[in-house]
Amino acid sequence: YITPEIAGKFPGFLSPSMGLKFADVPNGLAAISKVPAGGWTQILLYMGWCEVSRGAGSDIASGRPGDFGWYVLTSADAEEKKKKLNAELANGRLAMMAIIGMFYQDGLTGSAWGDWANYTESPLRAAPDFTQELGVTPPLGFFDPLGLSKYDNDEIAKQQFRRRRIVELQHGRVAMLACIGYIVPEYVRFPGFCAPSQNLAFTDIPNGLKGAAAVPLAGWLQIVTFVGIIEVTNLQSIQTDILGDYGYGAFGLPFGKKIEDPEKKAKSLNAEINNGRLAMMAIIGMFFQDGLTGSAWGDWANYTDSPLRAAPDFSGELGVTPPLGFFDPLGLSKFDDPEIAAAQFKRRRIIEIQHGRVAMLACIGYIVPEYVRFPGFCAPSQNLAFTDIPNGLKGAAAVPLSGWLQIITFVGIIEVTNLQNIQTDVLGDYGYGAFGLPFGKKIEDAEKKAKSLNAEINNGRLAMFAIIGMFFQDGLTGSAWGDWANYTESPLRAFEEELGVQAPVGFWDPVGYTRDGNVETFKRRRETEIKHGRVAMYATLGYIVPEYFKWPGFLSPSLGLKFSDVPNGLAAITKVPGAGWAQIVAFAGYYELFVYKFNGTP
Repeated sequence: YITPEIAGKFPGFLSPSMGLKFADVPNGLAAISKVPAGGWTQILLYMGWCEVSRGAGSDIASGRPGDFGWYVLTSADAEEKKKKLNAELANGRLAMMAIIGMFYQDGLTGSAWGDWANYTESPLRAAPDFTQELGVTPPLGFFDPLGLSKYDNDEIAKQQFRRRRIVELQHGRVAMLACIGYIVPEYVRFPGFCAPSQNLAFTDIPNGLKGAAAVPLAGWLQIVTFVGIIEVTNLQSIQTDILGDYGYGAFGLPFGKKIEDPEKKAKSLNAEINNGRLAMMAIIGMFFQDGLTGSAWGDWANYTDSPLRAAPDFSGELGVTPPLGFFDPLGLSKFDDPEIAAAQFKRRRIIEIQHGRVAMLACIGYIVPEYVRFPGFCAPSQNLAFTDIPNGLKGAAAVPLSGWLQIITFVGIIEVTNLQNIQTDVLGDYGYGAFGLPFGKKIEDAEKKAKSLNAEINNGRLAMFAIIGMFFQDGLTGSAWGDWANYTESPLRAFEEELGVQAPVGFWDPVGYTRDGNVETFKRRRETEIKHGRVAMYATLGYIVPEYFKWPGFLSPSLGLKFSDVPNGLAAITKVPGAGWAQIVAFAGYYELFVYKFNGTP
């Protein structure tokens, strides 16, 4: 793909009998239809010779995949040779991705690279071409993901584009004025009265959304009348040359000086469009923040009137730490009655602390038995030693019933005697010392105590995630941690040596279709995957080839339908007659029933 673009092409003729020179063959996919049959025969013969000259599969049989006796990438140093061969593999993988990208760009644009302005023959260049219009700027260029500019009728497409561009300009200008209208009143207001009859001064009108309710009806009538005059007199005028130009000077000033330099004018108009786009995003952000907080900007500590500040305020509670602060995306702390809100917050915070402490103990309970066990017997009557109980989830089934009764009784005593206490000052404090030790020394320093209690809450949150991860890994692999090579009893081990299991993902089954270890089901799904892959490869070729070559003659003589009349891609579905579809379905059915019939080997 690259060499003919840079180094040129061979001199002379590719096919003297056809008068076809090498220079006449285009680069890329377009060359496929130009190379004559004799050329393709030579290419195929050469490929066949390379394939069979040393014996098909000889490299595999020798234990050196890819070694066919041509030692270009070699070295007497084993490490250097290995490095070169690894580089070849990595470069080959990159090239496979690159060539698909070249095919795709070539098929779309007529060239595998180059500036977009050179792709004059691309189907994406279909008239009308809006890529040179004002407002088409880097990095997005002409950005129309919804296809709003696409119409079958070119005239309608142009009219709709002009209308939408004018509307965009109007909205951008209004948004820029609105942003200024938010900012300026923070620093300066008109002197005097907005409504003398109501004794309403300009300084009495709050900034932002609240101002809408403060402006009297007569003020709104003046605003609407002014906007109506602008809309009717200026914005309804027919524009021909520059969209959005209503005859005013720079910055929209009546009788202002216009920009005469065309290049500078185009740059300024593009800047206006982009600033308007930014302003439309900005004013929506200001509205949103104003509605939530009572002000369009400023530090959160200043938003004392925000509805999010409704009492009670939990932002100063223990457990409210960076980076999330007070995190309640589900609104569980919101109640109409502040007393109920405070009581529910306390209840949930106590539960969080309890769960965090249990999770921390559970994590320790997973880790410690890997290194040390109690001596003696867990159940002497059953001759069950502590060392006989497996770690993790399997241990739940090994502990006898009497053991579970003791555990439940102990937890019940803790729950009833300690956790039911009414707490007032520090949530989760049941009168024990540091680390929950009975009669232990407490932390007297208030700042250090708050820091330690916050650390406990955050460690508990981490432990809750950790123990769930341990449960999940234990259930899948038979162990809560360790190298994958140690997970010999995992159900995921059933198929890890199958074809298709490759780095970097390895055996990838996130949905767990193979968790039951059923070999027949796995083979059926692998066979289906292979078939779908083959069909997809054919389908991809079926998209590409008709762009450069179609069968001669008629697809349906009775209908007078030629192969060349059938469009490429999805549009062809409605063109192929019923008899053609019947043949396609019959052929696919024959392969499905007789050729690709499952025999136990995917």
